[in-house]
Amino acid sequence: IRKVGQNIKYDYIVLARYGINLAGIFFDTMIASYLLNPSSRGHSLDQIAMTLFGYKMISYEEVAGKGKDQISFASVPLEKAADYAAEDADLTFMAYEALSKTIRDKGLAPLMETIEIPLIQVLGKMEMAGIKVDTQNLEELSQTFSLELEGLRQEIYDLAGEEFNINSSQQLGKILFEKLKLKTVKKTRKKTGYSTDVQVLTTLAKTHELPEKLLRYRTLDKLLSTYVNALKKLIHPETGRIHTSFNQTITVTGRLSSSSPNLQNIPVRKPEGKKIRKTFIPRQGHTLISADYSQIELRILAHCAEDEILIDAFNRDQDIHTRTALEVFQVIPEFVTEDLRSQAKAINFGIVYGMGAFKLAGELNISRKMAATYIENYFKRYAGVKNFIDTTIEKTEKTCETSTIFGRKRRLDDIRSSNANLRNFAKRAAINTPIQGSAADLIKLAMIKMEQALEKNGLTSKMLLSVHDEII
Repeated sequence: IRKVGQNIKYDYIVLARYGINLAGIFFDTMIASYLLNPSSRGHSLDQIAMTLFGYKMISYEEVAGKGKDQISFASVPLEKAADYAAEDADLTFMAYEALSKTIRDKGLAPLMETIEIPLIQVLGKMEMAGIKVDTQNLEELSQTFSLELEGLRQEIYDLAGEEFNINSSQQLGKILFEKLKLKTVKKTRKKTGYSTDVQVLTTLAKTHELPEKLLRYRTLDKLLSTYVNALKKLIHPETGRIHTSFNQTITVTGRLSSSSPNLQNIPVRKPEGKKIRKTFIPRQGHTLISADYSQIELRILAHCAEDEILIDAFNRDQDIHTRTALEVFQVIPEFVTEDLRSQAKAINFGIVYGMGAFKLAGELNISRKMAATYIENYFKRYAGVKNFIDTTIEKTEKTCETSTIFGRKRRLDDIRSSNANLRNFAKRAAINTPIQGSAADLIKLAMIKMEQALEKNGLTSKMLLSVHDEII
């Protein structure tokens, strides 16, 4: 029997906890609303009802009360609960009838039916499986980070010559620019105070020790509060595991996101981030396996742009960044140093994200003129990529729409804006969405196929997490 729901993954999990396997998941109004307008802030049933029917739904507070006086839904009088629940079901079905037609008319049905709907059950199972955390290791990390933070706080006070609120940018600005007389890099947005963002502190760190200590303090403080201490609180009392939520309707490109906790942006480049990652462990007798795509976005770029050099490099299984270094810097393979390779890497990904000379210059710490020369050299060699970028922007300017290989669409009305910043952002999105969005669609397909393969082969292995182009 076909089932239609609003955020039906939630219902799937609730029922699964009681041993009921919800079969026949057929349509999700939340996902349909998202596919039709991925840039919209929200896709709740309240918003859908208002948008489609101009109808205001009964709020949860109206039936269960507010704040301290709020009762659990189980205690709501039956008549009130029935009205609230029946309205939910009724409007979900009305929304399904309206949205399913639009989904078909806009050509989004194949994407919905082959990727988004089959993925619901896969994600539901992954959320229920959760992932084990080494609590002792987390506790030790918490203590180590706290001790270092305490030491840093004292060093910062000593360097400043006084105690102040390190987290107050106003107080910090006064210390840096009025007391220590460091050179002002930029003002805040409203031009009322000194900016003390990462960029500013990084620039100042070259001339003074205090900004350097502040950067370290901020990094550690964020890791401690956002991850180490937060993870401890999120361990489920019954399973002893962390169960993140995977969201299908948040990002504009179609990428999955994860929340409570967000396991996709644990910073892994720094040793502290790696230490946090190490606290995720397999259960006894099991092993964690990570499977990821190699250079998926650059492979998709090669495919979309039909660029001969990129395709040749991938077909020969060459290191793509080394190959770009050879092409852009015009050197022989023996002369490609690690530094040249990492510059080529920045250029490769910069091109995918529509980076201009100004941004690339900052990224590589070189002059703008030099960055412009690098980009020019890149486009001379990778003519297919240049053509792809130009034609994609041209097409988007005509239709105000860009799409992935699988037909996922994104409106970009700002591409016709008179505001240059908005226009340039839309141009970058026009190029990036087909690349990043197609990569997102591929990993989703991989997850669906992986789930089928595990089941078909009767394996007890489980998918636990998906982080961008990687499955754990």
